[in-house]
Amino acid sequence: MSTKDYLEKDYYAVLGVPKSATADEIKKAYRKLARQYHPDSNQGDPTKEAKFKEVSEAYDVLSDSKRRKEYDEARTLFGSGVGGQRAGGGGFPFDFGDLFGGTGQGTGGGAGERLGDLFGGIFNRGGTTTRPGATTRPRRGQDVESEVTLSFTEAAQGTTVSLRLTSSAACTACSGTGAKAGTTPRVCPTCEGTGAASRNLGNFAFSEPCRDCKGRGLIVDDPCPVCEGNGRAKSTRTIQARIPAGVADGQRVKLKGKGAPGENGGPAGDLYIVTHVKPHPVFGRAGDNLTVTVPVTFTEAALGAEIKVPVLGGLPVTLRIPPGTPNGRTFRVRGRGVTRKDGTKGDLLATVEVVVPQTLDDKSRELLNEFSTATAGEDPRAELIQRARSE
Repeated sequence: MSTKDYLEKDYYAVLGVPKSATADEIKKAYRKLARQYHPDSNQGDPTKEAKFKEVSEAYDVLSDSKRRKEYDEARTLFGSGVGGQRAGGGGFPFDFGDLFGGTGQGTGGGAGERLGDLFGGIFNRGGTTTRPGATTRPRRGQDVESEVTLSFTEAAQGTTVSLRLTSSAACTACSGTGAKAGTTPRVCPTCEGTGAASRNLGNFAFSEPCRDCKGRGLIVDDPCPVCEGNGRAKSTRTIQARIPAGVADGQRVKLKGKGAPGENGGPAGDLYIVTHVKPHPVFGRAGDNLTVTVPVTFTEAALGAEIKVPVLGGLPVTLRIPPGTPNGRTFRVRGRGVTRKDGTKGDLLATVEVVVPQTLDDKSRELLNEFSTATAGEDPRAELIQRARSE
């Protein structure tokens, strides 16, 4: 992305959140828009695909506290909506549309690197100059985003998944030169191969990509028919990605260096995987703890008992419940929950549910009647009624 794009785009507006939005509000807005515009749900709709990329780009910046701070500072310096407008409020007396006339090729690194391109020649006064090394400077590859659906057990215990990724890479037909096979590009005579020049604005001189070579430092006279002289093309590959244990539904997992390849020896971008977790028929989840509801009989709850409790991915464990256990009481089974980042595990929270028999035979009914007669002097609702009257 060029410096012009970085300053012109209002990422807060893209996600539909105010500038004061919290990290959770930004994440919530992103998830909603990502589901709405994801290519898998809108196949054959290039408009929705473009919108999805725009939303992902905005979230990449605003979800990173460092990049968000740099972005906010840059827009504060130049004012929001800088595209083709003059800086207001007594700001710089020049047109930003002229300042950012050229666009660089490829995706650079973080916001600091993009702003470095902008401010590199700010105090360089004089005529048009070139900046050595702009063409050969390594460029970081683009970040790539994908989605994966996991079972409840896979999310809790971790798994390895196969992902088919499509991203930008050096064109295989021309080996990234942009020139047709059998030809070679020539050095740009305007910037002398540096890919950048400084524009003199009186008291300031700003570095910008060369207009003639679009920042590449090379001119292609006979372009490659595959990439049309760009040197980059879409590349599809399959990778094995490790999903760590304990991921939650909607969580965004970052795999460093698994994104698009870099340019000129630059590092690869990162891969972001949005996880979708299927519900489990027995277990639930509360943070790092697993939850389960265990049915018990009236006599087990009243007299106490040892009962079997299921465990995710293992054999049942024995849980001792004391006499007089009320319905809905929760017991903690240590170390049987979700695996944490440090390798430790959360707990299993087992809630007992007293089961009332739907049918009774004569013998059971007779015994319960005897029990009812023996406890007739006890009214479990007496205290409740008394408290209600006292108010």
